[in-house]
Amino acid sequence: MTIEQRRAADPASSVWVSASAGSGKTRVLVDRTLRLLLEGVAPERILCITFTKAAAAEMANRLSAELGRWTAWDDDRLGQEIEALEGDRPGPERLASARRLFARVLDTPGGLKLRTIHSFCESILGRFPVEADLAPHFEVLDERGAAELMSESLDGVLARAKDDPDGRLGTALAAISARVSEQDFHAIVRDFLGQRGRFGGQFADEQALAGSVDRLRRYLGLAEGEDADSLRRDACRDDAFDPPALRRAVEALLQGGKTDGERAAAMADWLAADTEGRLDRLDGYLDQFFTRAGAARARLATAGALKADPGVADILSTELARLETLRERLRAASVFASSAALLELGATIVRLYEAEKSRLARLDFDDLILKTRDLLAHPGRAPWVLFKLDGGLDHVLIDEAQDTSPAQWEIVQHLVEEFFAGEGVRGTERTLFVVGDEKQSIYSFQGADLAAFEARRRFFSDRVREAAQRWDEVPLSRSFRSIPVVLDLVDRCFEPAAVREGVIARGDWVRHVAHRATDGGLVELWPPVVPGPATPTEPWAPPLEQQSARSADAVLARRIAERIRGWLESGEPLAAKGRPVQPGDIMILVRRRSAFFEEMVRALKLARVPVAGADRMVLTEQLAVMDLLSLARFLLLPEDELSLAEVLKGPLVGFDDDALFDLAYGRTGKLWPTLVGRREERPDFGAAHDLLAGLLARVDYDPPFELFARLLGAGGGRRRLLARLGPEANDPIDEFLNLALLYQRRETPSLQGFLHWIEAGSADVKRDLEQGRNEVRVLTVHGAKGLQAPIVFLPDTCGTPPHDPRLLWDHFEGRPVMLWPVRSADRDVRATALIEQSRTARDEEYRRLLYVAMTRAEDRLYVCGWEGKRGRQEGCWYDLIAPAFDTARTEELTLPSGDTVRRITQSQSREIEGSGAADEVAEAAPMPDWIDRLPAAEPRPSRPLAPSRSPSAERAARSPVGAESERRFRRGRIVHTLLERLPELPAETRAEAAARWLAMPGHGLDGDERREIADEVLAILGAAEFAPLFAAGSRAEVPLIGLVGGEVVAGQVDRIVVEAEQILIVDYKSNRPSPRRIEDVPALYLRQMALYRALLGEIYPGRRIRCLLLWTDAPHLMELPADRLASALP
Repeated sequence: MTIEQRRAADPASSVWVSASAGSGKTRVLVDRTLRLLLEGVAPERILCITFTKAAAAEMANRLSAELGRWTAWDDDRLGQEIEALEGDRPGPERLASARRLFARVLDTPGGLKLRTIHSFCESILGRFPVEADLAPHFEVLDERGAAELMSESLDGVLARAKDDPDGRLGTALAAISARVSEQDFHAIVRDFLGQRGRFGGQFADEQALAGSVDRLRRYLGLAEGEDADSLRRDACRDDAFDPPALRRAVEALLQGGKTDGERAAAMADWLAADTEGRLDRLDGYLDQFFTRAGAARARLATAGALKADPGVADILSTELARLETLRERLRAASVFASSAALLELGATIVRLYEAEKSRLARLDFDDLILKTRDLLAHPGRAPWVLFKLDGGLDHVLIDEAQDTSPAQWEIVQHLVEEFFAGEGVRGTERTLFVVGDEKQSIYSFQGADLAAFEARRRFFSDRVREAAQRWDEVPLSRSFRSIPVVLDLVDRCFEPAAVREGVIARGDWVRHVAHRATDGGLVELWPPVVPGPATPTEPWAPPLEQQSARSADAVLARRIAERIRGWLESGEPLAAKGRPVQPGDIMILVRRRSAFFEEMVRALKLARVPVAGADRMVLTEQLAVMDLLSLARFLLLPEDELSLAEVLKGPLVGFDDDALFDLAYGRTGKLWPTLVGRREERPDFGAAHDLLAGLLARVDYDPPFELFARLLGAGGGRRRLLARLGPEANDPIDEFLNLALLYQRRETPSLQGFLHWIEAGSADVKRDLEQGRNEVRVLTVHGAKGLQAPIVFLPDTCGTPPHDPRLLWDHFEGRPVMLWPVRSADRDVRATALIEQSRTARDEEYRRLLYVAMTRAEDRLYVCGWEGKRGRQEGCWYDLIAPAFDTARTEELTLPSGDTVRRITQSQSREIEGSGAADEVAEAAPMPDWIDRLPAAEPRPSRPLAPSRSPSAERAARSPVGAESERRFRRGRIVHTLLERLPELPAETRAEAAARWLAMPGHGLDGDERREIADEVLAILGAAEFAPLFAAGSRAEVPLIGLVGGEVVAGQVDRIVVEAEQILIVDYKSNRPSPRRIEDVPALYLRQMALYRALLGEIYPGRRIRCLLLWTDAPHLMELPADRLASALP
């Protein structure tokens, strides 16, 4: 542990930690928690909020492992560990206390509070649902469920707009549709709904929405009722300009050159018209002052016109300024019109979405944050909630604070507000611990705000110091992950002020210190791949070659795959690990999932390199799933010939082109009847018919999961899909089945419903690639956050962020305002300024993303890239990294491909322990032959036989739902319960306890019934002949289960007495009147007791088993003869 880490883990201080990549922040979180526990802090009073579930699980595992080791270590070993943690040698009492911590944490209800912010908020809302105005039984929607509900809300709003095209909603939809295509419409609506949390309560009702629209109008400087038409009309009135001066300018222009004459004619025509005529000619008039690109013309009059009238220059300049103001106001009006329309439509969708969530008692992930924030800020409710929470929290730890959104910061602020308000009721030292790294803030699309991160640091620093408590700010710059050559490259890359701008908010760049100073490795810069010359193709040439194989990104993907393949075949040594390179050592990082992502995975597969596949997939775009969806469409509608053809041609059936052509060509009817009629002609036709006919026979009866699971399992569907598509199809098939099962749990199962559900919902599937599999991982940089690898490739370095945001945000009058300038030509001065701000923020995050990408590498970093037709984009990663290779240590090497690479190497000087042999990768064992066979029939019923239940449907004497039967069975249950519970009480308290229990309203007994039952039960318990049955050592309601004659039997004995020589089995019977002769006992009772007797004979061999019936009516005990019981066995 370093000095800085020990400072950060000091439990007596509130600490703000700036932890560079690989500096051991998780270790510090664990150590601080351990020190808090050692100081006697109760585990339930510690709250640690992490960014992801994986981070919470990792921290929990580390804590459990550490505390578990403490219980097993001897005093000397444990003392060394605690001394390293705290700096002082612990005494015997502290050692004993440390050993008890593991059990103490285990005994804490719910364990340590290691949670994500969303799970913590869910627990708060679950604890205070009434205060948060929520249904107590609320449930949390996952991403898919929220997307489905939002999609339904959008459809509902579009239907309303269609029904009332002239209403506000219809007008807003028409305004948006006139500005964007169908694809762009869905994109802008999706962006709006994704950022709805910024509006707060501005959509609560029509009045709130109207206030938002008016605020937007004022922000844009428009008056009430002012729009593009009114602005244009006002600009054409005589009082809007100086007509005599412009006519004078026309006269002067007529004396100039040809261009002046054309301008004069256009101006004269415009001036001669009335207001309506000028309005029609306004665009032509504006063209005289502005170019087609929208820029002001540099020269409005030639020398000849100026010579004729020198004052014309000022006249035209004045008019140009007026028209520039008009154009600016028209742009503002355009932005207002599009933004107001989007607000109207979006707010209606949001209100419908919120209403539907409220009806279903559902919350989405945004609601968890926003409703918790609102609850903790509510003036009438927050004090009570915070009082209850304040009694249970003394120490709050925040992980990955740079990715915390402003709303989440508000929650944290409310939680710890009382920490620094004074000594408090308990007089306990209470602390806040925050760890983060501004250089790794890359989640702005999820609401992370680097400015809020810095603002909160200053806020908490001031609050802690004002409370006269200890505050410490600790930088962690020592990297335990990367070797010096990698860290030096990172430092040189971010050394220029222009590169580190926005990467750090304050101070100078803190250079990294490598803990692994003696380990070897390298960094390497490859020349970017440039597009080759286009290869001419013959017209109508058959598409025999995939064109992407010649593109620059495909060439780079192939080179990377070949390099990795060469390492694996040659046993390339990984010096710092003392063994050859393995596939699991390699991580390939890209900025986003572009075409290169798929090219890279494809190239690795073609090179026979084990690859984990995509970390995120769109399920409905996977070939295996597309085949299964085509099959579903056919099963729902056999007349769907396209779907049937897809199934026949796909892996599930396996027709080739000739077979499909032979079946389809020249047919007189639909394809499916044709296949049915020709099934005897060819074996493949017959096999296809049998498969599909069997599925059609079951589709109306089997739920979707059972239907597809049978097809993919015993039906051999998975095997056929994998044979065609490869083993990577396993993941989408598994996810498809998971969704089918999830659908059945949520909805009434039907194939049509499932097909709509999977196609309409969000089909993105996230996959966890950090599972210890020995495969190359291809990830986005965002997906690799928190991961690391010995070897990292950065191939996506020549591009920059692709586009400007569609929606722009600002604050006005203390509230957020949103602008939607549809086109760049629509941007007014405010929108233009916001665009520049967003570009600056985007470029800063782009550089922070580079820092995260580079610091994933432990031993080797390979920087490469490909260029587009226009070359590298300015400011791209490649251009930021390349100058860092300009050092004396850089060497240039020529690869077998002829390319020259630049490399900086660090030699291995640390001696590696162990043999250094490569870990063998176990090959998957072949599947057993039973995997494709249906299981044999169960040898016995899956449901155990119940002794008290008749084996056959006996004729009922009374209706089981009749009032008389209900009273009889209720009375029997009450008597059984009293006979079970009263024997445990002292004899003198039984009467009172029975009366009190029988008087409970739930039993529905009147006074006579209560007295009758009490007398009956108490008479049994007080009778001397029954005393042995209720003596000490007897047991009530004893469950029995076992095999009798090959059948599983499960039941529960009312009373059992186990003695040295014999076993007494007693069953209570409340029949009225009760039989007095064995011959009158129902056969069902004899069978029941015979089964009990047989089970106990197996459990207690050699003992006498006596079976007795205790009739509660006029109580008497009846013993059943052994011979009658033997004959009653089934």
